Amino acid sequence: MAGRPEKRRQVQLVPEYTGFAPIGVPAGCCWKIELAADELEVLRILDYEGRNQKEAAASLGVSRATIASIAASAHRKVADALVNGKTIEVVRGAANFEGEPEASWTGKEGNIMRIAATYSDGEIFPHFGRAEQFKLYDIEDGEVKRSEVVSSNGVSHGALAGLLAQGGVDVVICDGIGGGALAALASQGIRVVPGASGSADEAVKAFLAGTLTPSAAPTCGAHHHEGGHCGAGGHCCH
Repeated sequence: MAGRPEKRRQVQLVPEYTGFAPIGVPAGCCWKIELAADELEVLRILDYEGRNQKEAAASLGVSRATIASIAASAHRKVADALVNGKTIEVVRGAANFEGEPEASWTGKEGNIMRIAATYSDGEIFPHFGRAEQFKLYDIEDGEVKRSEVVSSNGVSHGALAGLLAQGGVDVVICDGIGGGALAALASQGIRVVPGASGSADEAVKAFLAGTLTPSAAPTCGAHHHEGGHCGAGGHCCH
């Protein structure tokens, strides 16, 4: 028997900072704690803004008991990170971001697989979180049946996963991408193929042929350069 689906929580704050690490500890190391966006939201309302649990419950659309449980979990995680020197990664979890725009592109039908490639002037755009455009490819029987270039609607990286999920995207092809974005896309059931570069059309063809080979440094977080993380071709996310 399937379990009850997790209730979505309305979150006003779209996380702009999705990772925190102690000085001297590389981001993405094995000692990592995942802080869900609704936990961060409760910390913001209760601890940063000094509001009460009743107000927090109304804001997130849950009960006060749920707020107390979320707050206790968030406090334990932050304390664990501070005391034991663990990194914190902010993930989407069960959050619905307030004001999250709906995908403007058309729906898909039947057995269509939809691929979204970060896009700029025909090429794979190097930073997933800063992509202003995606090129969508609708695939049927292993062939591209339709493609179009769509806008990211100016959303921040924290909301891109939800936008792509609304647009029926199954696979994302990109170059550099951070751990928080990877987790957010995974929570939406979207497969990510990072480390691609060059022509977007050729990358999709290679993916369909099973020959798309990501670079040695496909994700932001693979290497560190002056505080930034680099994807393929040395593009850094600072």
